[in-house]
Order: sequence, then structure tokens, then C-alpha cells
Amino acid sequence: MNDDVYRHVGGVREPDPTLGKSYGEHEPATVERVPPVPVEPPQPDTPAKPPKRQRVVLADPRSRSTTLRARVELEEQTSWGTLLIDDLVKHQLRAGLLLAALVLVVLGGLPLAFYFSPDFAGLRVVGLPLAWLLLAVLPFPLLLLAGLVYNRLAERHERDFVDMIEN
Repeated sequence: MNDDVYRHVGGVREPDPTLGKSYGEHEPATVERVPPVPVEPPQPDTPAKPPKRQRVVLADPRSRSTTLRARVELEEQTSWGTLLIDDLVKHQLRAGLLLAALVLVVLGGLPLAFYFSPDFAGLRVVGLPLAWLLLAVLPFPLLLLAGLVYNRLAERHERDFVDMIEN
């Protein structure tokens, strides 16, 4: 510590003796005076003519700015975009639940019809009981038809959604 470049005075270092000393002569900076801005005298009682109105157009109204806005809202998942998606999901869920309820009523109603109407349950077609045919064959075309109808409804809802976004 004795070899320290700085001397210690009461535990505090003294500043560097070369600090702030210039090593060369510099010319002082010259300051130029700026002339003051002339003040115009007020006009005597002449009414100021308002500037001509000008229409400012920020975007072409025929442009697809709303389409761009809606797409940005959907991509950034803002609250408005989330509401749009939730609405689409609600429409598709409603269609799916209605078709599922229809299939459930038809397929669940057959055993009830056979139970409450023994004559209907006793009918035979081509030597087989009608109940077996209806319960073994009917579900497949019914489920296929329900799937096709749901697919068409879902595509229609999506088309309506896209049309709403683009228009």
C-alpha cells in the first residue's frame, strides 16, 4: 500500500494531480451573435380571413382497411378478435349439439317405440324382425347424414365468418 500512486489523507484519497490540466494550448471558442427576429407590428382592424378548408383523407374508403384491421385483431388475439372467434365457435357448437340431440332422439326413441308398441316390435321384414333391422342398419346412414349436415353447416358458418371479416 505504500507504493500507492495516490497519497492517503485521513483514509480518503486525494485526487489525481494531473486531473483537469490541459496538455496543449487551445483557442477559446468564438460566439457569433444571431440577429433578433423582427417583430411584425399588429395589423390594424383587418379581419383575418380563415384558411380555406381542406379535406384530409387518411385512407381510401374503398380500401380493405377493415379487413386488415379484423385480420390483425384476430392474429394478435385481442379482445375483439376473441369475441369474433367465440361467436364462430358458439354457432358451430350449437349446430353440433342440435344434430346430436336429433340423432339421440331418433336412435333413443326406437327402443321406446318398440317397448310401448309391441305390434310395431313384432313386425317382420324379409323374415327378420323390424326392430333388429332398424337398430342394426338405421344408425349408420343416420350418423352419416348427420355428419354431412354438420359439415355443411360448419362450412356455412365459416364462410359467413370470413365474409363478415372481409366486408
